[in-house]
Amino acid sequence: MTAKEPPITPALIAEHGLKPDEYQRILDLIGREPSFTELGIFSAMWNEHCSYKSSKVHLRGLPTRAPWVIQGPGENAGVIDIGDGLAVVFKMESHNHPSYIEPYQGAATGVGGILRDVFTMGARPIACLNALSFGAPEHPKTRHLVSGVVAGVGGYGNSFGVPTVGGQVRFHTRYDGNNLVNAMAVGLAEADKIFYAAASGVGMPIVYLGSKTGRDGIHGASMASAEFGDGAEEKRPTVQVGDPFSEKLLLEACLEIMEKDCVIAIQDMGAAGLTCSAVEMGAKGDLGVDLQLDSVPCRETGMSAYEMMLSESQERMLMVLKPDKEKEAEAIFRKWGLDFAIVGYTTPSKRFVVKHDDAVMADLPIKELGDEAPVYNRPFVETPKRPVVTAGSVKPPVPLADALETLIGTPELCSRRWVWEQYDHVIGGNTVQRPGGDAAVVRVNEGPKALALTVDVTPRYCEADPFEGGKQAVAEAWRNITAVGGKPLAITDNLNFGNPEKPEIMGQFVGCVRGIAEACKALDFPVVSGNVSLYNETNGRGILPTPSIGGVGVLPDFTKSATLAFKAEGEAILLIGETQGWLGQSVYLRDVCGREDGAPPPVDLIEERENGDVVRALIHDGLATAVHDVSDGGLLVALAEMAMASGIGATLEAAPDDTPAHAFWFGEDQARYLVTVPADRADTVIRRVQEASVPVHRIGTTGGATLILPGERPILIKALTERFEGWFPQYMAGGSA
Repeated sequence: MTAKEPPITPALIAEHGLKPDEYQRILDLIGREPSFTELGIFSAMWNEHCSYKSSKVHLRGLPTRAPWVIQGPGENAGVIDIGDGLAVVFKMESHNHPSYIEPYQGAATGVGGILRDVFTMGARPIACLNALSFGAPEHPKTRHLVSGVVAGVGGYGNSFGVPTVGGQVRFHTRYDGNNLVNAMAVGLAEADKIFYAAASGVGMPIVYLGSKTGRDGIHGASMASAEFGDGAEEKRPTVQVGDPFSEKLLLEACLEIMEKDCVIAIQDMGAAGLTCSAVEMGAKGDLGVDLQLDSVPCRETGMSAYEMMLSESQERMLMVLKPDKEKEAEAIFRKWGLDFAIVGYTTPSKRFVVKHDDAVMADLPIKELGDEAPVYNRPFVETPKRPVVTAGSVKPPVPLADALETLIGTPELCSRRWVWEQYDHVIGGNTVQRPGGDAAVVRVNEGPKALALTVDVTPRYCEADPFEGGKQAVAEAWRNITAVGGKPLAITDNLNFGNPEKPEIMGQFVGCVRGIAEACKALDFPVVSGNVSLYNETNGRGILPTPSIGGVGVLPDFTKSATLAFKAEGEAILLIGETQGWLGQSVYLRDVCGREDGAPPPVDLIEERENGDVVRALIHDGLATAVHDVSDGGLLVALAEMAMASGIGATLEAAPDDTPAHAFWFGEDQARYLVTVPADRADTVIRRVQEASVPVHRIGTTGGATLILPGERPILIKALTERFEGWFPQYMAGGSA
């Protein structure tokens, strides 16, 4: 018997995250009071996570097209053409709230969900990346969260069999109560065999595939659209539980039935589970959907229609199959030990009808469930401009050598080896460049073609100036891909912000999106997929604005990719790009001088493009022996990273007379690269760069076991390396922050 559903009350409506005016919109739309199951369906479809109701009007300004873009935003993942009949399928999504409540499973299912988004499109995943933001190291919960999240990312990716090849890890007190877990997956497919979510044809079977449905994850999407407050731990039941081994079976079964031409449409059961997947498939195809929940495979007894529709149990798919291929598809799924059940049919009605125990539990207009979700053009105020911090106004508190040794051992700049060594970053045998460099490089099949992959954002810039911070996040992704020799092609984004109902937070979002759009247009670097994560606040305190940018580029020949390590002694070190000594919002200003203020460095997109194109050409022509972009910590930190990666030191020239030494060496001016070339080619390379009207300066020579700066004590590379590699393992072993 169908369980009696509770009456709809104002309290119940509020519990479902619906405001009174939104509930009135539902009443006007369907002309009656919704059932409890229908209320749950509206709650799932109209929450921030699924409907983008606060962000949609601004996302329309992002550039999404280019000749190489096959599929932009709106599908499970974006798709770009990389030639030779191949396509790259990729996307990034957040699992922030679940990972705070239950770090291991939250992070693990975040990885599982993004992998499904990729193979749903017909691609075999070949790489994962992530961007992780944690609270201050001294916060009592941070170490526990780092441990659980890293274990969850590794546990799922390693077991599934996809290498985790790159990412970011940051610490800041603003993430104390709301860490961020952004997961990115990248897959390969044949360019003419991409699968989409839109159903077609009337009377076509809708098939449930994969694992059984349980009560885990109910209201997960709604939880992801709400602020945290006291009692966040009570939300633990809304965190899904993942099984990477089942997902591996699901991958193989899906790719096999795609190969057998069984599939009309396919949709991952992600946020809002069966509800969102069924509605999207029908609505995109201008069709209705009739679901019969009695046929849904369940692992728990007595599940109600409400629970089945909102469960976010993992490793599940929904497909529309060609009727003559049903038996063949079922045999394939049974072979892989997975559930296969026909749970409904497409109809011409454009209604979403849900039946359970011979009762109609929901009967709603399917297009309006998505199309009529509220769209808010929320009021916003632009972030006030901050004053420029002049180099002369910052007095260096310690010598340059002491400052470098301090910075290289901070949580901001130290090695992330402790993290990435817990990930299998070489499984599959195609990882050419491992974590720790500017971008990961992953071979495409047998090569020589390869992909360059990175995830980037500098939240402190985004808070100080959202527009410049948004530009910089895209520019740094473009730079990192360029630094290994890749041609940047497209990005996915994960826009993490606080409460959009606060005008100042909405102003951060709008500014960052506008900056991202401007950079993507200037650099021919379109946005093909992404995710928005709002309400990242705890007890009214928001995170730093964190628009993570996942970049993808292509290298024609992986054997010509560049790395950051010095290759030999006696080579010339060239600095490409202009240095003014910009200290505002720099790591030096914060962690050495104790000031977290000023305007961030401006991003000149013309310079970014011109400088990057020159560097990429040097790599392709075999003239550059090592390349590294200059970012956090500035020039001296970048040089130290190149030295530590090789064990080879350098003798450096004095800073220019018109720039204070501490600003020259630690300023975070943009559009800059360090390039080494053989000494006998240095003059030729310098002339070539100058002929392209790009600034270039010879700033030193590789050699020895120390970094030597004029007027400073020698800095031992071995001592730097010990500091660089020491902080993370000592901290995770229980040492002081």
